[in-house]
Amino acid sequence: MIVTENLTKIYTVGAPVRALDGVTLEIAAGEFVAVTGPSGSGKSTLLNLIGTLDRPTSGRIVVDGVDVGTLRGNALADFRRERIGFVFQMFHLVPTLTALENVMLPLLPYRRGLRFRLEERARELLEIMGLGDRLHHLPGQLSGGEQQRVAIARALINTPKVLLADEPTGNLDSKVGMEIISLLRQLNRERGITVIVATHNPAVAREADRIIQLQDGKIVRIINRAEEA
Repeated sequence: MIVTENLTKIYTVGAPVRALDGVTLEIAAGEFVAVTGPSGSGKSTLLNLIGTLDRPTSGRIVVDGVDVGTLRGNALADFRRERIGFVFQMFHLVPTLTALENVMLPLLPYRRGLRFRLEERARELLEIMGLGDRLHHLPGQLSGGEQQRVAIARALINTPKVLLADEPTGNLDSKVGMEIISLLRQLNRERGITVIVATHNPAVAREADRIIQLQDGKIVRIINRAEEA
């Protein structure tokens, strides 16, 4: 599903910073992978590059058989919209839109060309998230855990093959955070979605099939949880 080859990212604002340094890895379709490491180790950078939110300085990324480095403009935007879902630590919900409207938002510009009813799918996803009675609540009327569930539903609205979650439990207490990870695990198992979670939380990492440990932009260890067990 995902292959990176000698992936390097150097930020040149001020003194050059090598955020990723020659990262090569493979992630199979349907895997649940945790990317761990201290702050500044390159976790978010790796997810942003896989998700095509940023471009590498050098190296190659293949996602679902497509060399994403060859994509530009509308082709890149279409690829991202059709195959990748994003969940962020800060939720990034629009405060003036309801939960239902926030979930629909990514596909509203393409509504006429969809082969399904957008509002119907958004309602179904919120029902799966346990938010069927919160459809018309604004983000400010929801708890942190509920807001993250809305954000997950929004990430699933395009039926992605890959779900990227960057510190999805960072703003939640430990109990609610693990409920969110259990939900992601359930989606991974039942829908076959490839899930990559960046986290500094060991409890979250232990839920993954594999743990990829980063330090100073390099892979320092890969732990196969099945072998460890």
